[in-house]
Amino acid sequence: MIILVVNAGSSSLKYQLINMDDESVIAKGNCDRIGIDGHIAHKTNDGRELSADCSFPTHTEAFMKLVETLTTGDAKVIDSMDEISAVGHRIVQGADVFDKSVLVTDEIIDKIDELRELAPVHNHAHALALRACKSVIPEGVPQVVVFDTAFHQTMPPKAYMFGLPYEDYENLHVRKYGFHGTSHRFVSAALAEAMGRDIKDLKIVSCHLGNGSSITAVNGGKSVDTSMGFTPLDGVVMGTRSGAVDPSAVTFVADKHHFTPAQMSDYMNKKSGFLGVSGIGSDNRDITDAAAHGNERAKLVSEMLVYEIKKYIGSYAAAMNGLDAVLFTGGIGENAYDVREQVCENMEFFGIKLDKSVNDNLRGKLTKISAADSKVEVWVVPTNEELLIARDTLALISK
Repeated sequence: MIILVVNAGSSSLKYQLINMDDESVIAKGNCDRIGIDGHIAHKTNDGRELSADCSFPTHTEAFMKLVETLTTGDAKVIDSMDEISAVGHRIVQGADVFDKSVLVTDEIIDKIDELRELAPVHNHAHALALRACKSVIPEGVPQVVVFDTAFHQTMPPKAYMFGLPYEDYENLHVRKYGFHGTSHRFVSAALAEAMGRDIKDLKIVSCHLGNGSSITAVNGGKSVDTSMGFTPLDGVVMGTRSGAVDPSAVTFVADKHHFTPAQMSDYMNKKSGFLGVSGIGSDNRDITDAAAHGNERAKLVSEMLVYEIKKYIGSYAAAMNGLDAVLFTGGIGENAYDVREQVCENMEFFGIKLDKSVNDNLRGKLTKISAADSKVEVWVVPTNEELLIARDTLALISK
């Protein structure tokens, strides 16, 4: 059985074609610069590649090119879209409307679009992609939507409520939603399997660290708290996002710069974080290199990130009344051995002790990196959101 997994952004359309018989990736690629000019980059599992400039006025043209690339030319992998059993889509914001993956209908697409105020960069683009996909793929091929926020719907009110008037929650749906839920769900389950433990018996802190980062407390396989909030802006310092900031600092800066609310949002989402503090860039590799060469602001960014992650691990262990494992995933979590080492430094009192020799040589591989006598296990667990989306899709269409 073959499933197409789609991850649509405001100007991009990433995809993977997965053979669910062995969960292997047949092909993957990205249609980007949608609405600007257009480009596709495509790669098959046997090494064939395609890169071409295209005309992508909308997501529909991008989908048509995706279909053409999969089914024709030198990099084709299937003869027709009839060979695809279903399409699975990643959706960023499901709010408190969707607590699980669902089959797509016109009503579901409309509801996703209605939530666009809660994720203005993503949800409208998701709706456009869903409608485009529906117009291009053969009639009768089911579509499934998997929500980043769904995993966090198990948080109790004490974790997701803000200290604002209750009417803002009732009328405006202002609350913590959390993100990266698809990743946190995948890696926490993968960790339990690697440990040979039932996830219902485990208390895990999952650290998804990348250009966007979030930390989640997973108790018994369920999210009970997470660092991102109403939007993905909250939590630890990130590539271009500020992370948590005192709201009074936000209004103060907006007033001094004469920013509108939209301009202040752009300032905190796109011009802050690693980029804003360091003045160098948003990529952690550039920050690490600059810090190694003595750049003090780059050192500060690294120290801020590590310090904030440590605080979340401690607070979530307290919230769960214990801790069995900490896992690192995402681009930084899987590859930045120095970040992992610094987070785990001086945590022996907490039961965390790293095996430095293992950690120093590890990049992107499922591996236990804690010492043999560490009371809390520490792991690197590569994430695979696309595979989880494909599994959810298969489960739904099988029903």
